[in-house]
Amino acid sequence: MPLVYLPGSERGAASERQRKARKIKPQYAEGRLVKVARAGSQPEAELIETLLLEEGIPSMSRRSGGFDVPDFLAAGPRDVLVPESGAEAAREALAPQALASDEQRPAAEA
Repeated sequence: MPLVYLPGSERGAASERQRKARKIKPQYAEGRLVKVARAGSQPEAELIETLLLEEGIPSMSRRSGGFDVPDFLAAGPRDVLVPESGAEAAREALAPQALASDEQRPAAEA
């Protein structure tokens, strides 16, 4: 599967992999894989991967060390990995964001 979309490679309707590849920004697809997040289960890891893809950052998940047992199926923690060039952007995308309007709003007076 290519990590980036190559123009002119479409033939007919785009597959799911092609649609995902079109969202990836090439500058975030270089370097070795580094861990940026830990998920409690496979569905949570897939959610994180989707959030990163919306920011143009390619990612993948793998079972965390010590939990690499096929009998766990979707259970067990996962590490979310991204290419080194996209690690900083991924951490920023996953960081909890405080709403500035809530922090700056004065307390209601009675």
